[in-house]
Amino acid sequence: MKRIPSLALLLLASACGGNDSPPAASLVVVPTPTPTPSPTPTPSPSPTASPTPVSIALSGAVSPVHDPSVLKDGSTYYLFTTGNAGDPEGLLALRTSTDLRSWTLRGGSYLALPAWARTAVPGANGMWAPDISKAGSQYRLYYSVSTFGSNRSAIGLATATVIDPAAPAANWVDQGPVIQSQSSDDFNAIDPMAFGDADGRSWLVFGSFWTGIKLIRIDPATGLRLAGDAAPRALAQRPFPGAVEAPFILRRGGFYYLFVSFDSCCQGAASTYNTVVGRAPAPDGPYVDRDGRAMLQGGGTAVLSNGQGDGSRFVGRGGASILQQSDGDYIVYHAYDRQQNGAPTLQIQPLSWTADGWPVAS
Repeated sequence: MKRIPSLALLLLASACGGNDSPPAASLVVVPTPTPTPSPTPTPSPSPTASPTPVSIALSGAVSPVHDPSVLKDGSTYYLFTTGNAGDPEGLLALRTSTDLRSWTLRGGSYLALPAWARTAVPGANGMWAPDISKAGSQYRLYYSVSTFGSNRSAIGLATATVIDPAAPAANWVDQGPVIQSQSSDDFNAIDPMAFGDADGRSWLVFGSFWTGIKLIRIDPATGLRLAGDAAPRALAQRPFPGAVEAPFILRRGGFYYLFVSFDSCCQGAASTYNTVVGRAPAPDGPYVDRDGRAMLQGGGTAVLSNGQGDGSRFVGRGGASILQQSDGDYIVYHAYDRQQNGAPTLQIQPLSWTADGWPVAS
């Protein structure tokens, strides 16, 4: 999806849309980390317990797709994806479907990066890893702005009361930054996802590389960061050089489930992205996997293996979001098509649950 310079290939990481892998030193918690180039993280072994996933049959505009986020509203599914300036699909491209199978590309949700984002992150030319949700009558579209290999990044918010497939950029109003990170921070403000808890509080989970996945409170009335909120809370991290990013949290039963992507995306058919999960009794953790391993210590139960080495057509499966419906749950993600020169492609498959409450990609 990107035109990636050779150095940047060593620095990939951000739910694939705009990857910001940090240097070796940046994963060590220090007051002022100084990024330096580091090698691509060593892939996690493909979990043997995870079967080869079978996506439902999709048609239409299913490629190129990175970091899909989907919302069903009424009889329409709205799907937003990563985009860069100059991409034919546009910035935060919108696709729609009425059956979750046939997809129509509608165009970019933004005509250009907002002025604040260009100032906050010099050199940025994309809007990455969107998250779409609805609060009352208001649609909320979170997005990331960054550059390769840097944690000088920002998460922004756009709101609308109407999504118009005929004019995707017509009704969004940019609300500015929600949270930003600088080189002096030990986190990376990209890959946002908003959710609510059982007590009516609103949260934003985010993060890529550096010290991993973080969580902040947001104001349910505005979608912006809650005034007086504490410092970002830590939810998941991996020892160097392990990559962790692209968080998604859902509430089911008495638990909160944290899905994240491990390893490397955006390398076409060589991508080793895979998806794991942990759960916790509270939105701010502690999250553990099915074997009781803490996600802050690199734990995670396999949901989608990377597909490498098993003859799979689609490999590097990650950047996932979960669609919860009355007829069952679905995991929505991107993977790289080995039969189409590694093109990033939309994948959707049923997500079932074991008797003891763990997700299984069917």
